Amino acid sequence: MQNAQKGLVLPMMRDIPEMFGSLVFNDDVMSARLPREIYKSLHKTIEEGKALDITVANAVAAAMKDWAIEKGATHYTHWFQPLTGITAEKHDSFLSPQNDGRVIMEFSGKELIKGEPDASSFPSGGLRETFEARGYTAWDPTSYAFIKDDSLCIPTIFCSFGGEVLDKKTPLLRSMEVIDTKATRLLKLMGDDQVTRVSSTVGPEQEYFLVDKQTYKKRRDLVITGRTLFGAKPPKGQELDDHYFGVIKPRVKAFMKELNEELWKLGVYAKTEHNEAAPAQHELAPVFTTTNTAADHNQLTMEIMKKVADRHGLSCLLHEKPFAGVNGSGKHNNWSLSTNYGKNLFKPGKKPQDNRTFLVCLCAVLEAVDRSQDLLRIVSASAGNDHRLGAAEAPPAIISIFLGDELTEILDAVEHGEHAENKKAETVVTGVEVLPDFKKDTTDRNRTSPIAFTGNKFEFRMLGSSFSIADINTVINTAVADSFDRLADRLEACDNVDAEIDKWMAETITAHKRIVFNGNNYTQDWIEEAHRRGLYELKTTADAVPLFVSEKNVELFTKHKIFTKSEIASRCEIMLDSYCKVLHIEALTMLEMARKEITPAVVTYTNEIAKSVKLKKDIGILAENDATFVICKKLAKLTDKLYAKTNALDSAVVGLDHTSSSLDASAYCRDEFLPAMNALRAVADELETIVAEKHWPYPTYNELLFNV
Repeated sequence: MQNAQKGLVLPMMRDIPEMFGSLVFNDDVMSARLPREIYKSLHKTIEEGKALDITVANAVAAAMKDWAIEKGATHYTHWFQPLTGITAEKHDSFLSPQNDGRVIMEFSGKELIKGEPDASSFPSGGLRETFEARGYTAWDPTSYAFIKDDSLCIPTIFCSFGGEVLDKKTPLLRSMEVIDTKATRLLKLMGDDQVTRVSSTVGPEQEYFLVDKQTYKKRRDLVITGRTLFGAKPPKGQELDDHYFGVIKPRVKAFMKELNEELWKLGVYAKTEHNEAAPAQHELAPVFTTTNTAADHNQLTMEIMKKVADRHGLSCLLHEKPFAGVNGSGKHNNWSLSTNYGKNLFKPGKKPQDNRTFLVCLCAVLEAVDRSQDLLRIVSASAGNDHRLGAAEAPPAIISIFLGDELTEILDAVEHGEHAENKKAETVVTGVEVLPDFKKDTTDRNRTSPIAFTGNKFEFRMLGSSFSIADINTVINTAVADSFDRLADRLEACDNVDAEIDKWMAETITAHKRIVFNGNNYTQDWIEEAHRRGLYELKTTADAVPLFVSEKNVELFTKHKIFTKSEIASRCEIMLDSYCKVLHIEALTMLEMARKEITPAVVTYTNEIAKSVKLKKDIGILAENDATFVICKKLAKLTDKLYAKTNALDSAVVGLDHTSSSLDASAYCRDEFLPAMNALRAVADELETIVAEKHWPYPTYNELLFNV
């Protein structure tokens, strides 16, 4: 079917199944291209974690190469996820020179299994000296290879010459193995004879902004930092709630259409798309899949979003708070656990109070979240996300869980050894004959809660839109696995499993019910109540990250072999260093904008107004309350204030050089940079509302938010 206006071939619905995964070396491709014994051996490696035989690796590499070349690929790359938060790749061609001057296309099992990128330029948090450059990438056979930009991309882990973990995939894979082992052990002790494997699954919802690319290029702050460091509030924001789920604009719809096609080719389960609450904000949600695959897919999604946006004359903003005064962008991490035979461990069933597996898993999550409040805040921490948390539909920086009234009542009954009556689902009566009445869910949805139980999964809403989902799922998997492990130890040592489970659940609910809150998390009353309950309130990254190296957290990660103590310290160092660098870059950008563009623009406009004042004075018609005179006077005062606040920020920037450690530097940036930046912005934003539009050096929020 042709689009006559654009001359584009539109894919028919029947073509989508054929398109889906067409650029992925998936199980279907492997079964068709690999010899039967090689295919079986590879599956054994994937399912049982056995070592990969070099003969098998060579056969897989040859099949991968032939398939990739047929798809137009000329190069291959080990695609990995260093501690920068984005992906990395180094490309090598399949070309191999021969003695007669010709070339052939080769790709060996050795090249598939191991790569050697330079590790010296990636964050290591002190694990490696700058001159210690060697690092290794190693193929992750549980993630499918794929083709992107004419290169065969091979998902890999990344470590240093000494074996220290330098990526996000390795700890995630370890945490998945840990929760599989601990959950399987526990379920067997509870009498589940079918279970052989438990997998963590995730569906990450991705929020983002789309703005016109040419308008974007005129904003130095957006280009350099990803957010607007200056910008007066527009007359209209999201007050009318007219953008949320509204009709998608044609330009955005065209972007979404191409984005879906590109993601489907890469095997990404892109499913739901809609306008979000803020003007120019949108969301994409995929279908659930295993956590490792979901993490890979989300990294790809963010990359492809930016590329497709660029082709449509748009810029995709993934910063957590690109615009002040409207919603920021988060990433809702919907997490659950499933057995090898398809049972969702968080599906309550018709009578959740009688579903012991569900209740045990629910109690384990309560315990894990309460014990790891600090960790969940840490893996949601960044300079960008600090601006978002607690504002406009983002949860606050206090961890809590929303369960809804019915589940809370059930837990209360379990705590006191009582049997809770199962409530029948209420019917919503539509009152219109042609419309059917319907059963409502047992719980509402709470947008203000950091963690909400939403039927058969937990939705972690704190994560920032630019984040990798690997870190938060590493923490969730490990913390819940630890709860499973300690309960399993008790069950192995007891005489009556059922009685011990009842006792454990009652004790766990009593000890950790403080983490449950079903109300409005935005209220001051909740903040005060959270303090009374002894919950953490870690407002900034500088407050949260230092807790990463606490004895409790080191014990958790080292016990389950997720990180070594030095790897934990390195990650703490990297996060604090990144926080300082981001704020430092933002401060320098503000200074440059204020001095080189905003101040000159204000002075030019003031001079123009002053000429009018002088003219009126010269001809004797200037009154004391003359509008021109009042505006000129106000501009002069604000200009002096702008100059003073610019100098104050400059002094704060200079003071950073006197800090002695990343810990001191992060506290300094929090206490000195942020107040100085906010003070400078306040003056500049007030000036923006006075200076004539033709004089203001940057596109305003009106132009950015309503120009697509």
